[in-house]
Amino acid sequence: MKHSPITLSTLAQLKVLAALPLSQATAMPPPMYQSADIHALEQTHIFNEQWLCAGRSDAIPQAGDYLSYHIGSQPVLVIRQEDGSIKAFANVCRHRMMTLLDGQGHCKRKRIICPYHAWSYGIDGQLLGAPQMDKRPGFDKANYPLPAIRCELWEGWIYITLNPEVAPVSTLLAELHPLVADYRMADYVLISQQDHVWDTNWKMLAENFMEGYHLPVAHRATVGAHFAVRETRFSERPPNPAFTYQYFTKAENAPVGNAHPDNTWLKGEQRRTSLMPTIFPAHMYVLAPDHLWYLALQPLGHDQVNIRYGIALAPEVLRASAEPEQLKADVIHFLDQVNAEDKDVVEGIFRGSRATLSKAGPLCWLEQENHEFTQYIARRIAHHGSD
Repeated sequence: MKHSPITLSTLAQLKVLAALPLSQATAMPPPMYQSADIHALEQTHIFNEQWLCAGRSDAIPQAGDYLSYHIGSQPVLVIRQEDGSIKAFANVCRHRMMTLLDGQGHCKRKRIICPYHAWSYGIDGQLLGAPQMDKRPGFDKANYPLPAIRCELWEGWIYITLNPEVAPVSTLLAELHPLVADYRMADYVLISQQDHVWDTNWKMLAENFMEGYHLPVAHRATVGAHFAVRETRFSERPPNPAFTYQYFTKAENAPVGNAHPDNTWLKGEQRRTSLMPTIFPAHMYVLAPDHLWYLALQPLGHDQVNIRYGIALAPEVLRASAEPEQLKADVIHFLDQVNAEDKDVVEGIFRGSRATLSKAGPLCWLEQENHEFTQYIARRIAHHGSD
């Protein structure tokens, strides 16, 4: 594939930038966010090859419950099976390639019915019915199942990939497991899952989520008021190629972020400490002792991103509430405000990166994960500048 001189120059800059220590690093150059050519490389060598988070497993608790997703131009259907497992399939009819299901819901009578010609599939992906096709000689329904897509569960998360060769999620995240294990994340109860489209580059949203530098400023009316910036801690291990993370603490009087009294397994400082991992390329979450909120990003191009945004509560928090529905409403309202604040920021950064005089500036120590993210992007696409 031939690339423009701007793309080749940008990839060369990215390679040099990734090799620098944090003390000398800057953010990525503006074309990394503004170039459709760069985005095409990311789609091919990142999103088509890596594990992506489709959401929480308890979003689809019953057999026949489903949620849709997309990996670039490939629509994906994730659906709960009769045996309780979760499988993923291509969300396209085998007849005339109609998209089968949108959004999230439940398949009535455990059937997936194409809205075009009513071909129907079982929740296991097998073709069950094809009206009028009995008059086609040799037609056999067994030859037309929905193509399966790799799907794995890890700590309550659903991951999918188009890559048959990438290592299992549990292998890639083996070093992360002991860090999240004490929180019992898989037991958290989903209370809200929403999809939104923002006018920004997906990397800007990922970078915004993985640093706390902006919290006391952009989120001073919400979470920033209770964020102890200088208590932020990063991994002392060598960077992991599959993820990055940081710890931060909340004041004991913060409205969210502290362990509930019924939580007897988190001890000491851990009771007010949140873990914030980013699973490369596009899954990030805040795991607090009392709640969990996450983003799973699906780029729609270099200038738009679909955000799957969810909130979950620790089960003991819900059990102890005298008014659980009001509690859920209050938490959703609060974190919706945080999301709205982030939307203003990342759309503003994207507009600013278009400017002729815009140039990436030096990173702060609180942006260590941003530099690790740059290194990840460089590993996936920078060498394609020499193709």
